[in-house]
Amino acid sequence: MSSSVSRRGFLGGTAATGLGFVFAGAGSLDPFSRAAAATRPSAGYGALVPDPKGVLALVPDPKGVLALPEGFSYTMIAQSGVTMTDDGGTHPSDPDGMGVFAGLAGGSIIVTNHENSGREAHPVPVADGLTYDIGAIGGTSTITVDANGTRIGQYTSLAGTDNNCAGGFTPWGTWLSCEETESRVGSAGNTKNHGYVFEVDPSSREANVGKSFVPLKFMGRYSHEAVAIDPSTSAVYLTEDASNPNGLYLRWTPPSGFMPGKDALRQLAQSEGGDIAGALQAMSCYRGSTHVADLAEATRPGTRYTVRWKGVPDRDAATTSVRRQFSDEQITRSRKLEGQWWADGGAFFVSSFARTTDGSANEHDGQVWFYDPASESITLKTIFGVNANPDVEGNNFDGPDNITVAPQGGLILAEDGNGISHLVGVTAEGKSYPLARNDFNDSEFCGPAFSADGKTLFVNIQSPGFTLAVTGPWGRPSNSSTR
Repeated sequence: MSSSVSRRGFLGGTAATGLGFVFAGAGSLDPFSRAAAATRPSAGYGALVPDPKGVLALVPDPKGVLALPEGFSYTMIAQSGVTMTDDGGTHPSDPDGMGVFAGLAGGSIIVTNHENSGREAHPVPVADGLTYDIGAIGGTSTITVDANGTRIGQYTSLAGTDNNCAGGFTPWGTWLSCEETESRVGSAGNTKNHGYVFEVDPSSREANVGKSFVPLKFMGRYSHEAVAIDPSTSAVYLTEDASNPNGLYLRWTPPSGFMPGKDALRQLAQSEGGDIAGALQAMSCYRGSTHVADLAEATRPGTRYTVRWKGVPDRDAATTSVRRQFSDEQITRSRKLEGQWWADGGAFFVSSFARTTDGSANEHDGQVWFYDPASESITLKTIFGVNANPDVEGNNFDGPDNITVAPQGGLILAEDGNGISHLVGVTAEGKSYPLARNDFNDSEFCGPAFSADGKTLFVNIQSPGFTLAVTGPWGRPSNSSTR
């Protein structure tokens, strides 16, 4: 998920569907011109206020951690290497994508990925009945908190996986954790191949024993980032964060007779022929009859492409990476395909940045697309232009990575780039605003997701590994230029 490439920029947009997004900068603009639309900032929840807590018990730094709007506050739920878990370890390194589920008495259950790949100081511990590969140190932690966001407990729910980055919710109340890697047996001590999706049950540790470590190989072996599931068809949409060549947007369609629910995916994976159950396909886009080889060809919000799907020849990538099994004329690629969120009958998905030096058609510092399965089309909703000054505070937000749809309206994006790091809000009308700023360091925000009641936003700062709960007077963010 992390990158050393600077990506700061402009924010524009167009109209979306039932969520009420009316993104700024569309109007009569030519959707295929080369220039990015100018940013249009909003007040959101107001100016950010430096952290009033100063020195925290877990974080001995006078700067504090989060700058938030007036009236908002945060709780430190866990810190990597410091917070003790119920099974005798500490909160593992590099917390990343998160799934948040309703808990008891208004509390929440948080399944947290750990993007550990062999070098991190605090591995996910090997655990009986939960470990896929004893040579790998990634996995997931499950944290329970009360209605106030105060931590109650924590345990390991998946171990022995590699570089667990993002993932996604299922309509039946589980979390799909994705390995962002193509590492093979023998690499960095691995005893098995990696690059799979795993399903984690948030209900209890026991519910995962003998289950969560089963790879869902039918969804392919590649550098997975995030998933989004169509609740009406159980089709799974998957982003690939990869380069050389750039990654793919994929769809897995379940086989005839598949009955979704807890354990259904694992049972399918363990059935005869389960490794190739259903159909795995890659997206191919068209503007009229003209094939679109690269999503970076789109530079204006409102750009719309029709979608076709091409079958993946060898989804387990026995000899050739999945993305290298296609020519550029067959499919559509994109640099840094990242977060996803299912809402409004489709999937919002993110391309974090693109550079011509990595083979992209044009340069940008982030796109947000919407895939509509009813019309088999994608529409560019938001684009960030390139900005060369990532250390300058202002409205030059960049590098969207993880994404969530806010219950109060609009989107929340986690920045992943050089310089200052923010959580960025996008109003329903399409204007951007700062929701939070990392004042501790320049590490990325990861995994923003709201509690079931919409009152608490959970988010990670990947390094040094903070898991946080943000509360405040949410309401609908202001679309005005002043507040």
